[in-house]
Amino acid sequence: MAKKIVKRKKLKLGNFLIVLLILTVLVFFVYYLLQEPIKNIIIKNTNYLNDDYIINLAGIKNYPSFFLTSSGKIKNKLLKSDYIEKVTIKKEPGFILELNIEESRPLFYNSNNNKYVLSNKKEIASETINNSFRVPRLINYVPDNKYNKFIKNMIKVDESVLSKISDIEYLPNDYDKDRFLLYMDDDNMVYLTLTKFKMINHYNEVLAQLDNHKGILYLDSGNHFKIME
Repeated sequence: MAKKIVKRKKLKLGNFLIVLLILTVLVFFVYYLLQEPIKNIIIKNTNYLNDDYIINLAGIKNYPSFFLTSSGKIKNKLLKSDYIEKVTIKKEPGFILELNIEESRPLFYNSNNNKYVLSNKKEIASETINNSFRVPRLINYVPDNKYNKFIKNMIKVDESVLSKISDIEYLPNDYDKDRFLLYMDDDNMVYLTLTKFKMINHYNEVLAQLDNHKGILYLDSGNHFKIME
């Protein structure tokens, strides 16, 4: 009976070593790529929060790994701040981390409790703020049932007008319990009610028609201006 001869294929050691070398290089490349730190942090759209505050809060002060640093975790950390309303994070080519911040806008300073009120309705003690906000001061007490409505209306005030209001006084009368008096930086005064509060956004337009006269603008009723020389 004839013997069946089985030929054994010789393992080509050279090819195996080449494949092993390529795999090793790829593993080390991926490893070092994952360890590559953030090269640059760009913070956009902030007005009063400084970069150091945001970077420290986000936990990226030491420029950690670009790929291993979770955008979701950074966002959650930033949103814990009373001063931050929204956050958008982008990772750009060149290991650049871009943070787009929407701040909670300061509305007024409540002199009754020495706190700033923000657009998210949170109240912040003045000593926790690094720089002074240019916002009006609420100089007297507003009842709770009026206070919440007052904040909602203050959110609607344009920043260009808000910066021209120095003081706000709750000044109800026998006819209207929602009445406020606004003291402007230009020495004019404006009467408003909560139902007509957004009319203050037309102040710059009205101002242009006053021919530099000083007086009282009644926007609570009648929409007229009384000159006070």
